[in-house]
Amino acid sequence: MTHPHSGQDLPRAQLFAQRAFATVERFMHIQASSGIVLLVAAAIALIWANSAYAPSYHELWHIPLSIGLGNVTFSQPLHFWVNDVLMTVFFLVVGMEVKREIHEGSLSNLRQAMLPIAAAAGGVVAPALIYVALNHGSAGLDGWAIPTATDIAFAVGLLALLGRSIPSNVRIFLLALAIIDDIVAILIIALFYSEGLNPSGFMVAGVGVLMVLALQKMGIGNAFAYVFPGAVLWIGMLMTGAHPTLAGVVLGMMTPVIPVRLRERPLEMLARVASELTGRASTAGRDLESMSAHLRSLRLAQREIMPPVVRVQHALHPWVAFGVMPIFALANAGITLDGIDLTVDGAQWVTIGVIAGLVLGKPLGIVVMAWLMVRLRLCTLPVGVSWGGIWLVSLFAGVGFTMSIFIGMLAFTDPNLLGAAKLGVLVGSVIAAVLGLMTGFVLLRRRARATAV
Repeated sequence: MTHPHSGQDLPRAQLFAQRAFATVERFMHIQASSGIVLLVAAAIALIWANSAYAPSYHELWHIPLSIGLGNVTFSQPLHFWVNDVLMTVFFLVVGMEVKREIHEGSLSNLRQAMLPIAAAAGGVVAPALIYVALNHGSAGLDGWAIPTATDIAFAVGLLALLGRSIPSNVRIFLLALAIIDDIVAILIIALFYSEGLNPSGFMVAGVGVLMVLALQKMGIGNAFAYVFPGAVLWIGMLMTGAHPTLAGVVLGMMTPVIPVRLRERPLEMLARVASELTGRASTAGRDLESMSAHLRSLRLAQREIMPPVVRVQHALHPWVAFGVMPIFALANAGITLDGIDLTVDGAQWVTIGVIAGLVLGKPLGIVVMAWLMVRLRLCTLPVGVSWGGIWLVSLFAGVGFTMSIFIGMLAFTDPNLLGAAKLGVLVGSVIAAVLGLMTGFVLLRRRARATAV
């Protein structure tokens, strides 16, 4: 007679490994964790670029990396592979988040979505107007869109630092606002920061889209099957002159929100296969071929329990939050401060415009538009969300970082202006984060006093 093994029967090394992996998994699912890792990566880049080892920092990102087949070779510096290839995965996750919100989230109902849409519009227009007013007629005018962006990871991570006492609807409102902000940023990149478009590139991109649609029509649910069509779409976008990371958005928006149709429901398939493996039906023919067939059925059922848009997003999120975005920060936040001359070509106004847009424009635009929508009775504040909560969200929305730096790199080819813009993003994001945290702690104190009375 056999007995099930208890945890005490396991070797100590295995127990230690299980606990270590469980700790790492818990850390990766804490929303504040990704923001902390991102902040550490940015700090390392900034310190490295201003240390005695600064030349090695810049040399690292200019190392050529090549891929090829036969005589066909594609070679680009490491910086390109980070900003144009890895960031495509980031935009893929953004596209899937947008698709989910439109299908079943805060953007699925027009009346429910009106408040974050209007607030996000205010949070884009106001910073842009402030920046344009400060940089009108100067070489830095092209960076008008830099302070319009919000970094979802940082914003949601900072809100998570305030703990669970913050109402859940405040987080939902911030998430909806940031997602709409990302949609606007994507449109801005496509319309204003893409070069003259090459029609032949759209034909190649169209082939990639048709390949994706064909695989979906055939019921192919394995994510790896879409890597090649995704690569074709990426190459097509690169050929058009638009930024190739937009291929990630297209793929994300095309990801199905319902599982692949099977002959039986996934849960019923799981129950049937489990019964066949453990019941009398499996005793007569428990051979390797039969076991392999059962295991294939189990994997298929397990995969199709969740919709593809949820399954792929969950699978990619840790890689994006703890891999792609920190690497992007490490590659782009390294500003050599003594190499920036703020007196040339109005560079100081670029920095001031970005800081003012993030710290002042974002909260003012969001709060004013939200107030107008409520005042005109076009919508109401979500349950549990006060005006203090709206101010809190608006301040955290001023943390631009990843997307702001990304737009800055598209806006400026002049290294000095780009450095000035990055400096503005870093300073503005830090100020917005500190003001947001201070506001959050004040709101929590007031909430504690109100519940104590």
